Amino acid sequence: MTGTPNQLEMAELIRTRVDAEFDRVAAAFRSVSEKQSLEKRAGTEAILVILEEFRATVMSRQEAGYFIKNWNEITGQVRQMIFKDARYKEIKARWAAAP
Repeated sequence: MTGTPNQLEMAELIRTRVDAEFDRVAAAFRSVSEKQSLEKRAGTEAILVILEEFRATVMSRQEAGYFIKNWNEITGQVRQMIFKDARYKEIKARWAAAP
């Protein structure tokens, strides 16, 4: 990771919290999927794949400043990333259209 020693220390702490937030959101989706029909469960599994793609993208960032600036305070960024994704919106639209 790049940055000053202080930035690196702070960014590593933030990265740990960010990873835990991805885990928390994933656990929430998994919990919901246990109560869903097979069709909706497949959609939720697809959402989990999207979530893991976002996790990989975020966690691969090597700039300490990125974590300090964008993730110092976690306020729903993970959920917002998913909610803005076109694939997520498509899944939600299919669910809304299903009988």
